[in-house]
Amino acid sequence: MSLPAGAATPNRCPSCGTELAAGLLSCPSCHRLLHAERLKELATTARVATDEGDTQTALEHWRAALELLPPGSTQHRQVLATVNTLSEQLDKAGTPRPPVKSRGAAKGQKTAGAAGAGLTGAALLFWKFKFALAFILTKGKLLLLGLTKSSTLLSMLLSFGVYWTVWGWPFALGLVLSIYVHEMGHVVALSRYGIRASAPMFIPGIGAMVRLHQYPATPREDARVGLAGPLWGLGAALAAWGLHLAFHLPILAAIAQVGAWINLFNLVPVWQLDGGRGFRALARRERWLVVGVIALAWFLTEESLLVLLLIASVFQAASGSAPERSDRRTVLEYILLILALSGLTEIPVPGIGR
Repeated sequence: MSLPAGAATPNRCPSCGTELAAGLLSCPSCHRLLHAERLKELATTARVATDEGDTQTALEHWRAALELLPPGSTQHRQVLATVNTLSEQLDKAGTPRPPVKSRGAAKGQKTAGAAGAGLTGAALLFWKFKFALAFILTKGKLLLLGLTKSSTLLSMLLSFGVYWTVWGWPFALGLVLSIYVHEMGHVVALSRYGIRASAPMFIPGIGAMVRLHQYPATPREDARVGLAGPLWGLGAALAAWGLHLAFHLPILAAIAQVGAWINLFNLVPVWQLDGGRGFRALARRERWLVVGVIALAWFLTEESLLVLLLIASVFQAASGSAPERSDRRTVLEYILLILALSGLTEIPVPGIGR
């Protein structure tokens, strides 16, 4: 992991003059912090951001400070505790409420006659689809950000071309978009917690990846980032299924089914798969609860991939260390993903039998 910008290690210690090797964070002789001035700047900016309610910016600067502090030092532990506190505050923060209309505006609408009736109908329509509109105006904008990166766009087009030669362009397009939405879920979560990372990079035949320049500070953060991908992927699969129900196009059903299968595979709790990152945040009893849910999903759907999840989850639940503190949000997200994605793998695709 490279040092933050403007944090090059000096050749000699400013206090005792000891010659220093590249990459050192403290003097081996007098133990002086070698980036003290930069640390002060980062701490000042982070505190100002916290006072202004900009938790994301505060987290970005505190994480940069962590990279300049020797692991295990008192200062490192203090900053890590601050990062964890701010991160938990982000999790607890609710979505801001929409502005309430003034009485004057309401009165004006009441006296508008026929035009007012039309506006009322539009308002009802807006209210009915408020969640879809909110997604388009917020998450939709975030989805487009990844396409501004040349590495993402070019690798995406390369994967699209490879899949096109195998399955044709309609399915290839749906598959690539499904994978892209999954990866952008990770990117948005990383950005929310102030963690530096690359834009998505597509690898034909494998999928895509996001390279971290920093790492989550706690298993809870890692779980949020890890499960964000399948959660966004679930949204993409549901969108494809909804379009299939609306337009009755078999290709959309196939895209929804395969997208669900890919995201379900990512929930296998091993190595650096998303499921492994989520599972590490679960207490022992929560892990066994997930095992039971996976077994139930397999009993109901007979999806063979769930056997792999079941074996891996039993192994993880029975062995290795587990945090004592429960993480209700992670276990609920995991269960939701298992049940919803398992159900979507059962989508009937016209012309293709299961």
